[in-house]
Amino acid sequence: MRTIVIEPEYEAWRIAARGLLEQRASPDQVLWTDDPQEVSMFIGEDAAAKKPAAEAIKVPSAFMDMAKSAAAHTDAKRWALLYRVLWRMTLGGERHLLSLATDREVRQMQDWCKAVGRDIHKMHAFVRFRLVSVDAVTGREQFVAWFEPDHRIVRLAAPFFEKRFAGMDWSILTPYACAHWNGKRLHFTAGVPRSSAPDEDALDDLWRTYYRNIFNPARVKISAMQSEMPKKYWKNLPEAPLIAELIAGSAGRVQGMLETEERPAKPAPNNAYLKSLHDMNRNETHQSTEESDKSCEM
Repeated sequence: MRTIVIEPEYEAWRIAARGLLEQRASPDQVLWTDDPQEVSMFIGEDAAAKKPAAEAIKVPSAFMDMAKSAAAHTDAKRWALLYRVLWRMTLGGERHLLSLATDREVRQMQDWCKAVGRDIHKMHAFVRFRLVSVDAVTGREQFVAWFEPDHRIVRLAAPFFEKRFAGMDWSILTPYACAHWNGKRLHFTAGVPRSSAPDEDALDDLWRTYYRNIFNPARVKISAMQSEMPKKYWKNLPEAPLIAELIAGSAGRVQGMLETEERPAKPAPNNAYLKSLHDMNRNETHQSTEESDKSCEM
């Protein structure tokens, strides 16, 4: 039995698993861990690859995609299960294993991927940046956010923020890992405690004003809201203190809306540009109708 200790990231597992496959090491011969205290024999990238196989081992891309997602789960059994499935699909001859929906280990991988996917969705929805400074040289605003995911999803979720907030410098801090963007490069560092994140700033007031104004009392569904925005996230959301107040007053606001007399529709402004747009739209609609009639006749 050999013990493989790795960093709790997909890439570390992939390197070690590739080396073990090349050595034809069966899953029963390997104990996986990401806790250095459990290690009895450390095998790094060089040691794992010292006995290359005669032929390259081909792995379905669908498995690699699933493994990358499942590796972000925090279940300690994930590394061993991923290697067993990998072994079965390659050296075990079960090439089409992933298509067996009834296989217990395949279902476990799928469950892990679903949990990780939900966690990524929550991170995309509930990260709230706070302004901490402005770079004196570049003039770029610098923001920091704190988030507490259930799984190690920072590397998977960060590209979304890179695209959406490319114009500002930001850091997302979590207990597992931290993501940083400086306008040119996305990089990651080790996780930090909550005390490393900034407290409330002036932008929180603006966000609460925005949230109060977009809150629709006629569409309040408390159970659905708590399903999409579980209470465990509320402590890090600047709008959270408003939720109870807005829900409590929603019935009265809806009744007031119903009792308010309907306002007469305002006439369209006499604007030449808007009139030209209306005429253009009317002509296009008419032309489209004529073409449709001709095609029906044919």
